[in-house]
Amino acid sequence: MTKTLNRWLVTAGLVLGAAPVLAAGHGQAHAHVHGAVQLEVALDGPTLSIALEAPLDSLLGFERAPRTASEKQAAQDALTALRGSALFAPDAAAGCVFQSATADSEALQPGAKVGEHADLDATAEFTCAKPEQLRRIDLSGLMTRFKRIQRLQAQVVTPQGQYKQTLKRPAQTLTWGR
Repeated sequence: MTKTLNRWLVTAGLVLGAAPVLAAGHGQAHAHVHGAVQLEVALDGPTLSIALEAPLDSLLGFERAPRTASEKQAAQDALTALRGSALFAPDAAAGCVFQSATADSEALQPGAKVGEHADLDATAEFTCAKPEQLRRIDLSGLMTRFKRIQRLQAQVVTPQGQYKQTLKRPAQTLTWGR
């Protein structure tokens, strides 16, 4: 996850009185669960930030450096998809426009020498014209592209509060608030 997003989440947690919940996992290793991904959503003014952390196995079917040509291609295709704008669709009422995305894994770097349990971190950022209208994100692009994802654990921090939700297939929409 980006340091900026983590700093913002901790700051927002202090403001919202939720620091113990946010701190319980930052700076510590997350449990490595196959088929599961962690999603952190933060709304700060007009900026919507989404951070995803997943075992490579949950996205690719292997969690080490790619060994074959087909594994290398699958890894590159996954990185391309995660760096694009099609995986997350914020509520249309909020008028959010995609700005940027990143995705990386130490295991997918050329010449990587990592263990057998590698993760991937990705971020996406949007600018929203009406952030107060944002109450959901359609994740069907993510769930359709990465069929190995079985469960998504999300934390959402907005000016209206902090929310936690777990989605299990076939659910594909993260919702919060009223």
